[in-house]
Amino acid sequence: MKKIIDYRKLFGVTETAGLQELKTIYRGLMKSWHPDKFNDSEESKLEAEEKSKSIIEAYHFLVSIAPETKEKTSAEYALTTASAIMDFVYKGQILTITFMDGNEYEYYGVPKNVYVKLINADSPGRFFRRHISESYLYRSTSRLAATA
Repeated sequence: MKKIIDYRKLFGVTETAGLQELKTIYRGLMKSWHPDKFNDSEESKLEAEEKSKSIIEAYHFLVSIAPETKEKTSAEYALTTASAIMDFVYKGQILTITFMDGNEYEYYGVPKNVYVKLINADSPGRFFRRHISESYLYRSTSRLAATA
């Protein structure tokens, strides 16, 4: 969750920020921090490179959790979450679930007690659909792995 807060703070947006707003802010930040603008010293150029990398990472992350993105991918999400769970990993309130259809999603802010209940559930898939699926902020990480 800290990552989300930091990215939103960097962009100066709330959780309701739309794709167009994110794109506009992203372009403005990249114009300000593009490494080619910092030719006066190697140190400032390296700082600008690091800052631009963090801006790009924040932009892609915020776009992946934007309400418009969730709305656009809701049909695919419904199909994926209806399939069986292949594997799940929990680390620092982030639950990563891999489904049998090959898609993978990260769920943010999941308390440890909910994870323990998922592990101990008679049907992890049913528990997931009832208590996790629409209760926590999520994003697909499948496309990230495919494009990397």
